[in-house]
Amino acid sequence: MLSIPGLKTKVSLAEYTTYKIGGHADYFFIARSQNELKHAIIQARKNNIAYFVLGIGANILFGDKGFRGLVIKNESKNFTFKANILSVESGATIENLISVSAERNLSGFEHFAGIPSTVGGALWQNLHFLSPDRLRTVFIEEIFVNAKVLTSDNKVIVLDKHYFNFGYDHSILHEINFIVLEATFNLSSLSEKEILKQAEENIAWRKSKQPQLSEYPSCGSVFKKIDGVGAGRLIEQVGLKGSSIGSIQSSFHHANFLVNTGGGTAAEVRLLIEMIQDKVEKDTGYKLETEIGFIGEF
Repeated sequence: MLSIPGLKTKVSLAEYTTYKIGGHADYFFIARSQNELKHAIIQARKNNIAYFVLGIGANILFGDKGFRGLVIKNESKNFTFKANILSVESGATIENLISVSAERNLSGFEHFAGIPSTVGGALWQNLHFLSPDRLRTVFIEEIFVNAKVLTSDNKVIVLDKHYFNFGYDHSILHEINFIVLEATFNLSSLSEKEILKQAEENIAWRKSKQPQLSEYPSCGSVFKKIDGVGAGRLIEQVGLKGSSIGSIQSSFHHANFLVNTGGGTAAEVRLLIEMIQDKVEKDTGYKLETEIGFIGEF
């Protein structure tokens, strides 16, 4: 039996994701500190109950039948600064860290402005965006120092950046059942004005290239690049930009965003994914792979 104060049952997951899609979780808990997060995970493990740690809810798709187990919404966001070193709990959002860092004239997070992510999610996928000159990719690993994690056998240890084995859309967290509780970042000095200017420019760039969540819910890019070739270009090349199944559509703004035009389902998302994969492989020979997580029952 789960012993977690504040635990809820049969909670709709759709409202907790950027896709606005998903069935009910058997159990649902909002963790507001790393201790609450740790306790909830340990309780699930001790009771052999499946669990999933949820951040902002981007880059994932919950199944229409929901999640048979415990979904932990990670809202642990306490932080401390020591000079240019930031230690922050894993549920803090990148958006908030841009603000609190800029107030202290500390640069680093503004490169990821406009990307919906928590610290935990950022480390999971090695969050990235184009550099200010748009000539290279900037990764979160560049400012990351180390992280306090809960191991699969419920020990709390600190791991440095080299252990994380970062890659493009990848970290060691994909391969082991460790949960980030807190992370440390090394930021650099820059004026608040310059930091906020760069953040605004990045947000404007994203708005010009990608559909916005405020208008069309999505999970972000669905397919990975292949040998540097953007999936959106391949989808457009085979004539499927703007194609749809039910209420899910390949966006006219960016074909690699499969947007929810209203009342979409996980089943429709998966059908459109399969249709695009089949057509792209048939016409170009490329095999598109998804970069999003499929969570729960479909």
